[in-house]
Amino acid sequence: MSESATRRPLSEQLDAGPPALPQHPDVVFRPATVEDIDAVHAALVASDRLDHPTWVTPREDIADIFELSHVDVARDTLLAIAPDGAVVAMGWAMVHPTQDAELHAYLQGTVHPDWRRRGIGTQLIGWLYARASEILASTGSTAEAAIFQYVDEGNTDAVTLGERLGLRTERWFTSMQRDLSAQVDAPAAAEGIELVPYTAGRSADVLAARNDAFRDHWGSLPSTPERWEQFVGGPFLRPDLSTLALAEGRVVAFCLASVNEEDWAALGAPNTYIDLIGVVRDYRGCGLAPAVIARTLEAAKSAGLEQAVLDVDTASKTGAHRLYERLGFRPTQRQAALVRRF
Repeated sequence: MSESATRRPLSEQLDAGPPALPQHPDVVFRPATVEDIDAVHAALVASDRLDHPTWVTPREDIADIFELSHVDVARDTLLAIAPDGAVVAMGWAMVHPTQDAELHAYLQGTVHPDWRRRGIGTQLIGWLYARASEILASTGSTAEAAIFQYVDEGNTDAVTLGERLGLRTERWFTSMQRDLSAQVDAPAAAEGIELVPYTAGRSADVLAARNDAFRDHWGSLPSTPERWEQFVGGPFLRPDLSTLALAEGRVVAFCLASVNEEDWAALGAPNTYIDLIGVVRDYRGCGLAPAVIARTLEAAKSAGLEQAVLDVDTASKTGAHRLYERLGFRPTQRQAALVRRF
């Protein structure tokens, strides 16, 4: 008998009732609508300046939520509205659409810095947790499941709120930064490997490589074509800076980089953000990761950019953070991943 067959359904492990809208004396809670995108973005930017001052949430990231087929905006989002109509807190509960082996739910949100420590965050995350639990329970699955909350280091109030709901810190992710004026010291690609820029015609091949490369990464589930196209077809990916490693035409490694000019003022320099680095599992150990990264760094430098930024799981069994250090990246800030498993 399989392990999943002996597990209790999630509906028996979680409080599956639909959450009622929270009540608070200073604000009114309601779901978000498309018309709220700009107001939500403005409040998020205000939080960004305090919680992670080196980068800014793009408006496009908020707009994308309203287009995802697995998000029911009227049921999965929550805003706190001040008496003057301003959005002062926002959040959304989301369950990853890939549910073949395990289920992952995410609690995402923030409270405007001027409105913190009034109990609004407590109401917000409690509702998000209840909604995530409801979605998980509704699947009827007996598979393993987890609820994730990512919190920037220093935001101790958010950690406390998550811990009250039973989430615990399982992992740390570190942002790393590199000065592009420094020489890149990396080996050339192995014989038979061709390094080329990303092109839209290879989108499906790169998605397949991404899902293979990240199959054994902590907290990772396969990316769906819908979400992938939002990423590679969005306004920030830079194909000219991104690098693919090909072996007889097959994508076996990749380094995908983007540019969001709104980040430049926050970071203090024109920069590229390296979104994804990966090597398919049957080509690991061939030196492909440093090769694709080096090509991307050189391309970014040639494009007039001054810094490169990436994020890494500090406990990754691939030893990625040590590789990045050897390539000249230095840690800057951290983010905790809090998890509750079922």
